[in-house]
Amino acid sequence: MSGELEWWLRLAAVPRLGGQAVSKIISRYPPHQLGKLEDTQLAALGLSQTQIKALRYPDRTTIDKCLAWADEPGRHILSLTDPRYPYLLKQISGAPPLLFVEGNPDVLMSPQLAIVGSRHASPDGLSLAHAFAKELVSQDVVVTSGLALGIDGRAHRGALDGGGVTVAVLGSGLERVYPAAHRKLADEIKEKGALVSELWPWSPPKPAFFPRRNRIISGLSVGVLVVEAALKSGSLITARLALEQGRDVFALPGSIHNPHAKGSNGLIKQGAYLVESVEEILSQVGTLAGCAINHQLDMSPAQVLQEQLPFPELLANVGNEARCVDVLAEICDEPVHEIMMQLLELELQGLVSAVPGGYVRTRRG
Repeated sequence: MSGELEWWLRLAAVPRLGGQAVSKIISRYPPHQLGKLEDTQLAALGLSQTQIKALRYPDRTTIDKCLAWADEPGRHILSLTDPRYPYLLKQISGAPPLLFVEGNPDVLMSPQLAIVGSRHASPDGLSLAHAFAKELVSQDVVVTSGLALGIDGRAHRGALDGGGVTVAVLGSGLERVYPAAHRKLADEIKEKGALVSELWPWSPPKPAFFPRRNRIISGLSVGVLVVEAALKSGSLITARLALEQGRDVFALPGSIHNPHAKGSNGLIKQGAYLVESVEEILSQVGTLAGCAINHQLDMSPAQVLQEQLPFPELLANVGNEARCVDVLAEICDEPVHEIMMQLLELELQGLVSAVPGGYVRTRRG
């Protein structure tokens, strides 16, 4: 397994090689077979000469540090082909090739609801984030957020105070917990839940990393609850990404006099679900959360989705904004005619709708 993991780390270390490119490469060859390919074969996979050289002659310091990091108790590196890699996240466009996890990686396969919001939230907003998280975990739903100050931190705290499980996705490496004020909280989270990052463990926080973190937060979750958000905030980025990924977006209504509620109120105007209780959220997210609530989940969450939803990869890439057939075919790496047949079946089942410019997810889907 260490040999396979090393080749995954080599792929992750190749410069300017994103998740979509990696997915296409491994659909042709397992990572450990890449070293047996000729340069011409690697070039045919889309790799430049610089990238081929980086793959063949990686920075051993980076590889060895990662392998040593994963040897420590409670630390895990999950590749896209690892059975513990979360199914929902795997379905998004450009899924992270590797996830670095501290804590229990099995919780990533559980039904998750993301709670996000302002770093400068009002006392009411902080109280609501805590209360909603506490009630969600009482219904066996994992609360996922970004460990930021404000709403994120209160959501994690509410889940822990409720005796439940929470997942924190970081915009830094797991050895560089940010913000520093939440290091103790991070230690508590990994006792029962998990800390997650796609970055090398020693990576410092950078502004460019946080939108990438946000796509993982929404990608892991069946839905995103925005508690409070200003008009220009990372929470709105998370909500937009959730819509693109076909996830439900919920928002708590706030006072028109609260500048930190203008973004969440705007989401409601744009079609996000206005919710006032956990029950309203759970009734909408449907099958996955419902199975957890009833304590009758004999299958893994991934199996539930596969059993309940046809063409899950395609469905995961149809969101609230229209996407044309050609784009969906490219994302799913399927022929256009095959995607059209799948979309027709999804439309007949009421899961997607044809609109000018392509297809969108319906409320039911």
